[in-house]
Amino acid sequence: MDPDLERLLTEQHGLVARRQLLTHGIDADRVRNQVAAGRWMLPTPRVVATVTGTLTTEQRQWMAVLHAGHRSMLGGLTAAARHGLTGWETPVVTVLVDDELAFEPVRGVRFFRSRRPFDLLRSPRVGPPTCRLEPAVLLHAGYVADARAAHGLVAATIQQRLTTSTRLVEWIDVLRPLRRSRPLSATISHAGAGAHSAAERAVNRMCRAHGMPLPNRQVERIDSAGQRRFTDCEWRLPDGTTLVLEVDGAFHMEVRQWMEDIRRARRLIARDRVVVRCTAYELLHEPDELARDLVALGVPGRVPDAAA
Repeated sequence: MDPDLERLLTEQHGLVARRQLLTHGIDADRVRNQVAAGRWMLPTPRVVATVTGTLTTEQRQWMAVLHAGHRSMLGGLTAAARHGLTGWETPVVTVLVDDELAFEPVRGVRFFRSRRPFDLLRSPRVGPPTCRLEPAVLLHAGYVADARAAHGLVAATIQQRLTTSTRLVEWIDVLRPLRRSRPLSATISHAGAGAHSAAERAVNRMCRAHGMPLPNRQVERIDSAGQRRFTDCEWRLPDGTTLVLEVDGAFHMEVRQWMEDIRRARRLIARDRVVVRCTAYELLHEPDELARDLVALGVPGRVPDAAA
């Protein structure tokens, strides 16, 4: 075999586009013979696998970008995972293309069209062509994910220290017009400011907007297991009970952390103490709904009727 082709196959984990084979003198007849002999496979009409068996994750990603053409690149959650994001893995391979109708669909591959300059988006990292982390995450958050997942995704990239709020805001400007750019900017600012300080400011805004008294913060409590805890927010209600609001600081949490927070809230409950929880997303983007629930639980305040 041509040494240059061998190097290419090694680099692409055994996957190769038909157009690439043609440049090395291997035409459709030779491909057909190799497939008939059981030495090669055709995972898509445009891509040849010079291996047999189930493709690995890396091979599936090479297959997707080779099928889509030389201008394509991995994007969305696929690109984010290659940059190190954890907790958001998906079996669907996302590929950024300039025309999603220019080739046949492939099972397990999502083709996402973008008119942004691909040379600007492409990461210099080795492996299959991959979008830079920030535009990959922002385009997915703006156009693919539902609203809550979108905000969780951009926050997770900051919380996992894969990027900074400054870089994400800069990329929002580069990608304009970008769907959801304003609320995403608010979430990025919240995540970059630190969960506790940002949550405190958001609670203050909610209370001022709805005529609610500011809560007592970081009240020391001994829970039912004998551990010292500090609550996020507390209101002393007219009937003598205390309402505790615990804010989940992360937009997307590991299961272990979620379980720990559930346990913490349960152990803070007492005969004269009610504990409720909210997410950072609700506090930042749905404060009216949260305020309405708190007022219904007894916190003095003014909220519009839900039907208004």
